[in-house]
Amino acid sequence: MLISGSGTNMAALLYASRASDCPFEIALVASNAPAAGGLALAQAEGVPTFALSHKGMDRAAHDAAMDAAIRASGAQYVALAGYMRILTDEFVAGWQGRMVNIHPSLLPKYPGLHTHERALEAGDSHGGCSVHLVTTELDAGPLLGQTAVAIMPGDTAETLAARVLLAEHQLYGRCLATLVSAASSPDLLIAEVRTRALALPQSDEVTSHGMPCFGVIKGKKFAYVSNDHHGDGKVALLVKISGADEQAQLIESDPARYYRPAYFGDSWIGIRLDLGAVDWDGVSDWLARSWRAIAPRKLTGLIDAADSF
Repeated sequence: MLISGSGTNMAALLYASRASDCPFEIALVASNAPAAGGLALAQAEGVPTFALSHKGMDRAAHDAAMDAAIRASGAQYVALAGYMRILTDEFVAGWQGRMVNIHPSLLPKYPGLHTHERALEAGDSHGGCSVHLVTTELDAGPLLGQTAVAIMPGDTAETLAARVLLAEHQLYGRCLATLVSAASSPDLLIAEVRTRALALPQSDEVTSHGMPCFGVIKGKKFAYVSNDHHGDGKVALLVKISGADEQAQLIESDPARYYRPAYFGDSWIGIRLDLGAVDWDGVSDWLARSWRAIAPRKLTGLIDAADSF
């Protein structure tokens, strides 16, 4: 989590993470303000912290240092919780689909600052808060959830803000939990693989050994999706590779991600999908390579001919 001040939303997420059924935990609380009150709270709660003042630093250099600290912590998502810095496009791109923010308005209404004053001046019946994915356009990323908060007679920006903050504390943890859970949901992971596998020429899907299996129609198979197969607790893509040497090299390079799938031999590799931060472009490349390894020459020749034009 990135904060710049007292970190009330950070605290709400931290305490939400302590529930036994919460799918996320806090790897790091980082700040551009070394005196931020939220850092002291995180430290008291035993959460690792990192602070680096942005003063006197180039924005890109500061973002790079923050990014390095986040990645060193092992974090797979970034939650902005009152982080008062505009992030560079490069930083945002590095966490595409995995960085969230909470904003005190019912977006797309009132992006930016002074949201409560603007809602009151407009005569709105409700203010509220929104959780969204972060994109390079300010407060314009896809919405993950919203909570409306009634505007009462006599409300000021301060009284409205206090009630909206209560709603923020409830909403943020639920939306973050949904996002994190979706990334490791077997059904959603299998659906992502299915979309990519069936986009390959003359591909079909069957069930083999209890697993979704993809092959060339009436031909050989090029991919399986293992979901807790034989009780191994993994959701993984199984694809063809060149042989034992490549298998060993892949496992050595990243033993958490790659493994030798039981009963498949040296010409297959298991690629964990349930660890978060899946490189779906990379998955598409693995599927295409595996498809090419088993597709009839007539079919690959037609593809090569088409690609040459």
